[in-house]
Amino acid sequence: MKFSTRQDTDLPAEELFRAISNFGSIERLLVRRGASVRRLDALAQPGPGMRWQVGFDWRGRHRELDLELVRLDRPELVAIEGSSDQFNLALRMTVVALTPGKSRLIFEAEVLPRGMKARLLLQTAKLGKAQLDRKFAERIGDFVRRMAAEAMA
Repeated sequence: MKFSTRQDTDLPAEELFRAISNFGSIERLLVRRGASVRRLDALAQPGPGMRWQVGFDWRGRHRELDLELVRLDRPELVAIEGSSDQFNLALRMTVVALTPGKSRLIFEAEVLPRGMKARLLLQTAKLGKAQLDRKFAERIGDFVRRMAAEAMA
C-alpha cells in the first residue's frame, strides 16, 4: 500500500532539506510522541548506514521497527527503509525548490506485507484508504510545520 503527499512550506529548499535530515531532531520528536528510539550505528556524520530501532504501541500491542538510511542525496532526497515482524517499509522524502524562498516536500511511504496475516491487514485497510490518505497528509503536514518551526528558531 502506497501513501503520498505534497506539503509546501515558506522555507528555502536547502533549509527544508536540512530540517528533514536533522535526525537528532526527528528522534526527539518521536520520543515526545511516546516512541522509544535507539540508534544502532556509530556513524559520526549523517549518511547511508545510519540505523535505528523504534518501538511504539499501536492497536494495543507493542511494535518494533528497524530502520536504515539508504540514501541521502543533498539537497533533495532522503530514503529510509525498514522492517517489522509483519511489514517492510520504504520512506522517501524529496525536496523541490519552488521559488528561492519556498519549497515543497514530497513524502512517499510504501508498506509491503511479509506474510499472509499482514496481507489481510493491508487488504482490510484499503477499504478505508481515503481516510488513511487524509490522516497521512495531516500527520506529514504537522511534521513539516514542526521541522520548519525548529529550522526558523
